[in-house]
Amino acid sequence: MSETSAGVSESSSTRSLSQISEEEEPFRQSIDLVAAARRNISFLRNVSGADWLQQRPALDEAIRRYDQLWMPLISHLTVGATPPMIVPPLDVEWIWYCHTLNPVYYRQYCEAKFSKLIGKPAIFDEENEEYAFHRCREIWVRQYPNEPYENELGLESQVPVVKNGMLLGEVLKQRNLYSKFSLPYMSEVVYLIAARRRYKKFLCILQRFAEGCSCLVPTSDILLMWLTHQSYPTVYAADMRHTEREMVKVVGPCDKVREEDIEETKHLWETTFDQPYEKAGGRIAVEWNGCKPVIPPACWMASDFDVNVIYKSMQPRFLLEACVSVRLNSQVDAIHADKRHEFLRLRFLRCHRELKIDKPISLFPPDSWQNAWNLYCEFGTRGIRLELRQPGSLCFKGAGLLDNVSVTWNDLLRAPSLTIGREIDQKVRCVTSITPPVQAPYLLKCVPDRVTDDSGAMISDVILKLNQYRPQEGRWLSRTVLDHVGRECFVVRTRVGGGFWRRGGEAPHIVKWEDRIIEIREGPWSYVAGSVGKVPEKVVGTAKPKGESKERMASWHLSTGDELMIQWESTSFSNLNFTLNSQDSPNSIVKLLRGRKMQYQSSNEDDRSNRVEEQTDEEEGFVTLVRVTDESPSGKATALLNWKLLAVEFMPEEDAVLVLLLCVAILRTVSEMRKEDVGGLLIRRRLKEAQLGVRDWGSLVLDPSSSCPPISSPHLQPWYRNAKAVMARDGIDQTVWQPALNYSLVEGDDKLFKQGILS
Repeated sequence: MSETSAGVSESSSTRSLSQISEEEEPFRQSIDLVAAARRNISFLRNVSGADWLQQRPALDEAIRRYDQLWMPLISHLTVGATPPMIVPPLDVEWIWYCHTLNPVYYRQYCEAKFSKLIGKPAIFDEENEEYAFHRCREIWVRQYPNEPYENELGLESQVPVVKNGMLLGEVLKQRNLYSKFSLPYMSEVVYLIAARRRYKKFLCILQRFAEGCSCLVPTSDILLMWLTHQSYPTVYAADMRHTEREMVKVVGPCDKVREEDIEETKHLWETTFDQPYEKAGGRIAVEWNGCKPVIPPACWMASDFDVNVIYKSMQPRFLLEACVSVRLNSQVDAIHADKRHEFLRLRFLRCHRELKIDKPISLFPPDSWQNAWNLYCEFGTRGIRLELRQPGSLCFKGAGLLDNVSVTWNDLLRAPSLTIGREIDQKVRCVTSITPPVQAPYLLKCVPDRVTDDSGAMISDVILKLNQYRPQEGRWLSRTVLDHVGRECFVVRTRVGGGFWRRGGEAPHIVKWEDRIIEIREGPWSYVAGSVGKVPEKVVGTAKPKGESKERMASWHLSTGDELMIQWESTSFSNLNFTLNSQDSPNSIVKLLRGRKMQYQSSNEDDRSNRVEEQTDEEEGFVTLVRVTDESPSGKATALLNWKLLAVEFMPEEDAVLVLLLCVAILRTVSEMRKEDVGGLLIRRRLKEAQLGVRDWGSLVLDPSSSCPPISSPHLQPWYRNAKAVMARDGIDQTVWQPALNYSLVEGDDKLFKQGILS
């Protein structure tokens, strides 16, 4: 078994183009496109968050301010071809940006009104941008004393409809532009460097083949670079002066495109560079024949900060997209290969080590690249292993293995364009590409553990012996919180009973509802003997019932400063209503919505219509936490929790302790309401977890758009798509109390705990 060099071999007819270095490429950009693209994405994100700018009155006013105020001002201040280092208000800059994305129209506009092309300053440093913004305000106020610097037009204000209908049309076309570049890895420098490299290659193809083709369709990474380049008009005009005529054949983000144009673009790229055109993070970004761009199944939403860094027991989680494209060597006869039943097997170097995804090589054509697998993986999976196999004897380990290659994520991060090619047994050529790993939502789950006393020690003969057989006071149900790789992060405890216990005849007593406190302690257990130990000392959160549980209503006071109110009209889950009020921030709006909402909701209408049974079962265990802020006035889902399974997923900007407290408090309340152990709280022993490598929670998601055969395993889907199957432990459904489990007398009998959570 041998492994070839990292690069895919290229034909001699295309080597001159495909091996051009960055310094030698014929297309030079006289602007730092990497820095400009980062600034571009940030700007589009701000525009997307400004809902007021999407309203027609404010938009008409923005166009008026741009046309009648800003452009005359910037033209007057521009000396030669150098624009002044100032930045206009957001609404004006948005109109300006959209205008520049039509270079021909923008040039005609500038030459007709100002007899010259007006450029945009290249300001990429935040401090310089802030200075340029304030300097622009000073100039604006001095030049237009009767015109407000900010767009102060209210939604009810009446202004004449703008006469520049063409400019309005350009703006309306781009109103959803940010959605194409909103994935957080797109702002990573290593991604943008690779995108710039591919953009230059795209221009090479355009220059060489424009006369013979109808249209070229850019991928999302190339499109980002192209639009960024266009948004600096004087720079773009100078850089593209020899290719301006050919650029009209490039499909824009809002243009209609034919499937033939996509296939032609792929063919030109593949024959020129001998690599697949589409890659991880670089897909076709336009709609064609009614087919929409691929939406990642993983919830990747940009977060500006991580509030959970204060918890030393938590480690961030990182995700990346990986794409494996396959092509047979031309000398391999596909029919003959099919007779030998040779197939490719995809495996992972770490996590899901038992996973084997096979695909016959007869399905891969020898004349084009095919996307074989598209996956979303945690960075901890380390990399992939591709094996070429044929059916072999079951008697010998490794039988049937012809050749194999491995590719690690670290190697790919150092590779040009984040892409590495490998050849397997001189028959199959594989190209693997990835996106840079970015911080993803946290995943936490609570697993049953032993009962503890008031001091935090597990109820055990071991603890009794260590304490000279002094009885252990108090009884708390305990849950250990595990992260996405099985690390112990927190211990959650719910107080159930008081009094002393030992092997004698002391009788326990149930504490009142208002004394059934929930507490969260940070860190792992301190084990003193085997699986027997004590909880960590640091308490980071508590939830206390407010008074007695009233009819059809219960309230909890959380140490985070929030108050949770749960109401119900009947014992049906569908009648639960949740209210979360923040005493520390009374003006903030937080919603707890039943079920999976926003990005967690299924995007497949047929799938939703065919899952009525699931909606009445699993769906009712989910609650989506939505925050309404100035940046997200329409609301942003920051957490998804399943209180029946005590599993949560939340953005880095959402507090882990708050989410866990909500999850456990809801379960405790519903158990009280239903007089039923709906979430398995009566289980008082650590159940056997699935062996690592068999079905590692959240480490891998298979994109449904992948061309490989459908995989029925729920562990290759987002966990909330089939949470009950994913969270099952060694065949045991944790939502059902298992009376067969044996507990010692010193822990207290079953009646104590049933009364403690169901009374």
